[in-house]
Amino acid sequence: MRATVLSAPREVHIDQVPDARIIEPTDAVIRVVVACICGSDLWPYRGFDPLPETGRRMGHEAIGVVEEVGSEVRTVRKGDLVLMPFAFSDGTCVFCSEGLHTACTHGGFFSYHTEGAQAEAVRIPFADGTLYKVTAREDDKALLPHLLTLTDVMGTGHHAAVTARVRQGTTAAIIGDGAVGLCGVIAAKRLGAERIILLGRHPDRIALAREFGATDIVTERGDAAIEAVRERTGGLGAHSVLECVGTEEAMRTAVGIVRPGGAIGRVGVPHHEGIPAGPTFYNNITISGGPAPTRAYMDELLPDVLEGRILPGRVFDRTLPLEQVAEGYRAMDERQALKVMLVP
Repeated sequence: MRATVLSAPREVHIDQVPDARIIEPTDAVIRVVVACICGSDLWPYRGFDPLPETGRRMGHEAIGVVEEVGSEVRTVRKGDLVLMPFAFSDGTCVFCSEGLHTACTHGGFFSYHTEGAQAEAVRIPFADGTLYKVTAREDDKALLPHLLTLTDVMGTGHHAAVTARVRQGTTAAIIGDGAVGLCGVIAAKRLGAERIILLGRHPDRIALAREFGATDIVTERGDAAIEAVRERTGGLGAHSVLECVGTEEAMRTAVGIVRPGGAIGRVGVPHHEGIPAGPTFYNNITISGGPAPTRAYMDELLPDVLEGRILPGRVFDRTLPLEQVAEGYRAMDERQALKVMLVP
């Protein structure tokens, strides 16, 4: 079968690899209907993360049709349309029962601990705990992009808002105008934020953020961005800050714009060492977040997607066949595309 392999920084290509197959009785194999490229895929693409000698099979977000199940799989069967969250989990451990599937004692992350989903098919460990069955049709081209965001970016934006304690009538600031940041705007509005400040600088993304519910835009960076947010909040700062980038500058900005007693929800994969200790201590700042347990949020978010109350699939601004995956990575790396959907 065909699958995406990253063999060296900025060297991504389609390889012929062994067909996905059942290894454990708790496995399933899905035929990929749609997958996509994530902003976090750009970290290894740019050379920030080490690669195995054999390269990395890329992709951790997909919708698929179940092709085969192991003898111990009970909740999905051949022919089911399913969402594949970016982490696999057994669904039964103490952390899964607490809704923190990304800390599953037997789990891991697609592309890093098992095969990637930018492929024709993928093996799913712990299918019962990982896959989420939906009643949509695989040929519903209007709905699939919105459903696909539940496997990562919409769930991650929601996690940022939840851990930043966004609530009715408050001010939320979102750092980053990528797909996660834009989904964070949706999440903040959905949870009742009265004022939503987006920190971003790409005109097309800013326009989309405004449609999603952003009330203020800050295009400055660093100290200038902190000053601009403080000015817009009467010098107090935002109740909730969603850090959706993962750089040191983004975290320092988050600490600089959150109000005393406020909270930062960090979901950008961190590529920096520390968090400023003094300001977070003396201002009683809560810092939370991490890999989003998107599997746990699907029950809550799916009805809003199915009923059209939120439209997170609008973050996809380019669709490519799997054979053109290298073009998709290039376009996202060069900020020519916000988020690329792939069709095998």
